Amino acid sequence: MPKERLFGTDGVRGIVNQWLTPENALRLGLAIGSYFNQGAKILVGNDSRAGNAFILNAVVSALVSTGIRVFYAGPVPTPALQLYVKNHDFDAGIMITASHNPPEYSGIKVILSDGVEAPREVEEAIEETYHELRFRRVHWSLLGYDVKRVDDVNTFYVESIINHLDIDSISKKNLKVVVDGANNVGSLTTPQLLRRLGVKVLTVNCDLSHMPYREPEPTPDSLNELSLIVRSVGADLGIAHDGDADRAVFIDEKGNVLLGDRVGVLLCEYVLINKGLNIPKKVVTAISSSTIVEEVLSKYGVNVIWTKVGSINIARTMMKEGAFLGFEENGGFIYGLHQYVRDGGMTAGLMVEYLAKSGLRLSELYNRLPSMYTIKTKVSIDRGDRGKIVEIVKHKLTEMFHSDLIMDIDGIKVINPDYWILVRPSGTEPLIRIFIEARNKELANRLLSTVINIIHGAS
Repeated sequence: MPKERLFGTDGVRGIVNQWLTPENALRLGLAIGSYFNQGAKILVGNDSRAGNAFILNAVVSALVSTGIRVFYAGPVPTPALQLYVKNHDFDAGIMITASHNPPEYSGIKVILSDGVEAPREVEEAIEETYHELRFRRVHWSLLGYDVKRVDDVNTFYVESIINHLDIDSISKKNLKVVVDGANNVGSLTTPQLLRRLGVKVLTVNCDLSHMPYREPEPTPDSLNELSLIVRSVGADLGIAHDGDADRAVFIDEKGNVLLGDRVGVLLCEYVLINKGLNIPKKVVTAISSSTIVEEVLSKYGVNVIWTKVGSINIARTMMKEGAFLGFEENGGFIYGLHQYVRDGGMTAGLMVEYLAKSGLRLSELYNRLPSMYTIKTKVSIDRGDRGKIVEIVKHKLTEMFHSDLIMDIDGIKVINPDYWILVRPSGTEPLIRIFIEARNKELANRLLSTVINIIHGAS
């Protein structure tokens, strides 16, 4: 019988006190600690989700038991922890977070010494140790050192972002920005960053709480209040984070929630064409991004490289291909000159710099992009059936759309000049995700009905 997979698209996640219990957190911590060499230095951080107090203590206890030298960063955004690990001689980092998942979830991300999430082969080795209970136990005489506190992670992170930006140009524009921190750790850094850049900042949902006012995932449905506030106060834009602030979703001055892949295209265009940097014209993005990525960026001679969904896949591909820019449709943007990870704070900084230097409103920049009608939805599926159902969907769609371009690097993507369809299993929740874009609403809805009927017929 195959062993249970623990790691999903990005880390291990589960509902607190259902799968993610103190026992499983401890066992996973023992497996992670046993993977790294005895005496290795690991920096641990967390967000403010429910259950993180016991998860954190279980993981730290396990690491100490395996002979790891543990350092604690406190509540920090995931990209802040990653940057600190990369720049301060740590062997690894562990972030206690479930990122964008609903508030009943938490999770554990493993970060290597380069600051990037562990690749699949490391995850598989940790899973094997977890299942086989092959944990390292060090002699009691080697357990004398304390867990040390590291207090400057967030400060170091903000300063590093500022070093990549033109403060004078930004501060002269007197921009007004509303920040929604999802009642989590982005609230500790993004308002501070923007104020350091001379931006007038208003905040909403910026107190830390395990009961967030809105869903941690920043979507058009969850950002209605932020949209109203941006319009009512006459702000230049709104910025919304997910739970661990590795994503930034933008709202224009009219209150429109902007799609992450289109924002990614805008920022790539800005960095490659207008920021004056001598970097390769390569962009890496996930299969879930719109086909307008190639439509827009190809006119600048940009080579677009497609990957499976997941920031790990994008980041590792960027490093392999010598690319400095990458993004996902969910608001995750990677600026490799800063670090090879999704970074909501760096993304926010680049966007305000772009607005300041362009002299245009965010809606004006966005509306220059090709127009498509977009549908993003999901279907709840029993966790064990997702793969089987997606295989059936692949077969049916390949038959129905045999004259279109088919990509199957992650689920199935059907590409036509007038539309595209992506169906893939979620890597973090018991869901099948559906993405559709078409030149008009009617066509998009017809395509959605086709996909839904196939899924229901296969269930």
